[in-house]
Amino acid sequence: MLSVTDLCFSYGKIPTLRGINMTMLSGQITCVMGRNGVGKTTLIRNIMGTLRAESGSISLGETDVTAMATHQRAKAGIALVPQGRQVFPKLTVEENLRVGFQARQDHSRQIPEELFELFPILKQMSKRWGGDLSGGQQQQLAIARALATDPQVLLLDEPTEGIQPNIIQQIGGVLRQLVRERNMTVVLVEQYVDFVREFGQAFYIMDRGRVIVDGKTETLTQGLVHQHLSI
Repeated sequence: MLSVTDLCFSYGKIPTLRGINMTMLSGQITCVMGRNGVGKTTLIRNIMGTLRAESGSISLGETDVTAMATHQRAKAGIALVPQGRQVFPKLTVEENLRVGFQARQDHSRQIPEELFELFPILKQMSKRWGGDLSGGQQQQLAIARALATDPQVLLLDEPTEGIQPNIIQQIGGVLRQLVRERNMTVVLVEQYVDFVREFGQAFYIMDRGRVIVDGKTETLTQGLVHQHLSI
């Protein structure tokens, strides 16, 4: 379980997160939603440790990770698939995957065959440069690279952005498989409401750095979408 308690963060004098409280359960896909600029990506970066909270706490199970550096959080079991994918363009697919080994606790240096079972296209393209892949293929690589760290918690920032529909469905199926078979905690920032309804179990809606609505995805009504998410 991942929990965020009274988390606050500011860019200079501009408050961005204002007392965020969230609980993301294992074996569940939790979706963080909201219009652009409300603090969703800032929240994910605070959880990963690339930004450091001013106050509040972040816990992974019984472990308080608030004071940990980013690499320590990765070794503790938190992995991030960043917005825009950020694969290494001049490394091969295989080399991109091997980057994830740095965070593994078991010190394994063997690419798990499971990654190629989840994303078969990566095995076919293992010797291709990361920069030569399509957007959808790069997103699959970014997720597989995060999974190569053997995480307990998988954070994804806008995983469906700019991706063709068939790859979106494949990604949703992989996330569902991870929570079902590995009891993983999956947290994703997502604007695509249909994807949230199909694959998510819980949601939080943010506005101006605060959580304003949360619940099970079956309670995400069209009224809530219109009120808090429509532009």
